[in-house]
Amino acid sequence: VCGHEIDEFAQVIEKLEKQNNVDMYELNISCPNVDNGGMSFGTDPKIAASVLAHVRPLTKRPLIAKLTPNVTDITEIARSVEAAGADGISLINTVLGMAIDAHRFKPILKRKFGGLSGPAIKPIALRMVHEVSQAVEVPIIGLGGVSSGIDVVEFMLAGASMVAVGTANFKNPLATQTALQELKEFCSLHGINDVAQLIGALKEA
Repeated sequence: VCGHEIDEFAQVIEKLEKQNNVDMYELNISCPNVDNGGMSFGTDPKIAASVLAHVRPLTKRPLIAKLTPNVTDITEIARSVEAAGADGISLINTVLGMAIDAHRFKPILKRKFGGLSGPAIKPIALRMVHEVSQAVEVPIIGLGGVSSGIDVVEFMLAGASMVAVGTANFKNPLATQTALQELKEFCSLHGINDVAQLIGALKEA
């Protein structure tokens, strides 16, 4: 669920509430690819909380807040959305970046800036998942550069209860299935009977 204004989030949820096949909502308060709203909702703790507080009374279904990494302190935002009623936190969204066409002396993107995804942002995502896992009680969905079963393991060790595969699916439509099989093989190799044993099991260096 996304919107250019807070009321648009509410309008979308009100319409979806009439559908029986919707299990939960992910509120994208972190997208850098729109002119109004988008990422700005997730860079201010008060505004982020206001989006959650505005839509929370509209549904009993779980609400997941998808956060932007383009902030100084991700834990501050995470605590604010948790306090406002988020049932879980999804992070991270894309990192704000830029691409330039040197031969034309112009930005490649019309808006100049856009979201960078894929393997390059994985270390940032892992760090933020770990930080947020220490700051909130609600479950975390980890994402950002996930393309293998080992990536999934790393995110779970950092504190994620669930892990999403995004950009890798564009390169390989079977990326999710492959990652799942690799995860099973990892658990078998290490004698892990329940994948939940990996959640937050990171040891000190």
